[in-house]
Amino acid sequence: MSTGDSGWIEAELADLEVDAEHGAADEGPLPVLAIVGRPNVGKSTLVNRIIGRREAVVEDVPGVTRDRVTYDANWRGRRFTVVDTGGWDPEATGMNLRIAEQAQVAVELADVILFVVDATVGITDADQEVGNVLRQSGKPVILAANKVDNQQLELETHAMWSLGLGEPFPVSALHGRSSGDLLDEVLDKLPETPAETFGAERGPHRVALLGKPNVGKSSLLNKLAGEERVLVDPMAGTTRDPVDELIELGGKTWRFVDTAGIRRRDRELQGADFYAAMRTRAALEKAEVAIVLIDASEPLTEQDLRIIGLVIESGRAMVVAFNKWDLVDEDRRYYLEKEIDRQLVRTPWALRVNISALTGRHVDRLVPAIETALDSWATRVPTSRLNAFLTELVQQTPPPVRSGKQPKILFATQASTEPPKFVLFTSGWLEETYRRFIERRIREEFGFAGSPIEVTMKIREKRKKP
Repeated sequence: MSTGDSGWIEAELADLEVDAEHGAADEGPLPVLAIVGRPNVGKSTLVNRIIGRREAVVEDVPGVTRDRVTYDANWRGRRFTVVDTGGWDPEATGMNLRIAEQAQVAVELADVILFVVDATVGITDADQEVGNVLRQSGKPVILAANKVDNQQLELETHAMWSLGLGEPFPVSALHGRSSGDLLDEVLDKLPETPAETFGAERGPHRVALLGKPNVGKSSLLNKLAGEERVLVDPMAGTTRDPVDELIELGGKTWRFVDTAGIRRRDRELQGADFYAAMRTRAALEKAEVAIVLIDASEPLTEQDLRIIGLVIESGRAMVVAFNKWDLVDEDRRYYLEKEIDRQLVRTPWALRVNISALTGRHVDRLVPAIETALDSWATRVPTSRLNAFLTELVQQTPPPVRSGKQPKILFATQASTEPPKFVLFTSGWLEETYRRFIERRIREEFGFAGSPIEVTMKIREKRKKP
């Protein structure tokens, strides 16, 4: 390598991105505020107002929120967790009953309860019944009269003293009216926030559960948790908000995120389903590894391939879990292997586990697969080993000649991890097929099972003649 090449490589190396360090350590459990109330009283709108961003799915129809969903919030420098719940109706049956049960669980886990009622409707019989339950809970309860957009409605909220839950706080979640006063009251009732600490230790690994609707994501989360943490129903699309759950598995704590099922095309989605798809993508961006669930009893679909492509584009580690294995017979296994060979030819590195979320079959194999994928995701190959390997590889199989000249690989380095990215400094263009060949051989030599890797080029510019 010439002196000029060395100077060019050093300058380019200085410009490469370095790995971002993870800052804050896990701070332990934060105090919990549970937001409860009848369907369509504006709970999710109030959640968005409290956390200061539009994360909870909001639509002007009852029943949009179905699980209990957690968010991080901060007010006046104090951090706490907000739990958004489905509409709580004491007379509920079927799906609505199970939503109400999730709200009841949220109340049991909370430090403070924010009971939301609709000021434009007034106190209903359902509100009275929920109020009775809350009084018996022994937890601090704050009564929020929502949708108070004018002085007249504010005066009418005094009638809500009859619930026996203390002074009602008139607010407008939509317009922000008096929301600061409400949050001040919340802070007064919440336990003190743990002291903020910093260090090299990171919190629990984040695992996103992805798949098309009704593939069994929520069933798997409940099976891993050993209890019903999220709603499961034969009706597709039960989950809309990403649901975070801390679960102890294999001696470690993991943060699993159950996401809304990704449908065929975003442009076909409307209302809450559209925003739910956006939340799913955001949840994937925050995760470190994705478990893509595929229904093994049915042929692979375009949706399955799009979801796998989404994970690859995000650069996250990946485990493909073929669910409903209890429904797969010998014939289906034969055709499934053919489909995998044909349709997943570009992702042979994805780790595969055959499971049944319903029966628990081989679910215990998920954690070792996740750990392997995360280890690969964080693997760094020493520069000296990488260059020695590539030198030998190029000698055995040189790059194809292009325009009468054979490009050379002058130097290589791994620019980053999570995901691993390799940069080849070359004297000319390397064909895509040759770059894929290098990627395949890097995997054979150094591993990276369960992790995407990226191989890019930096081409030396032609020197101008003096």
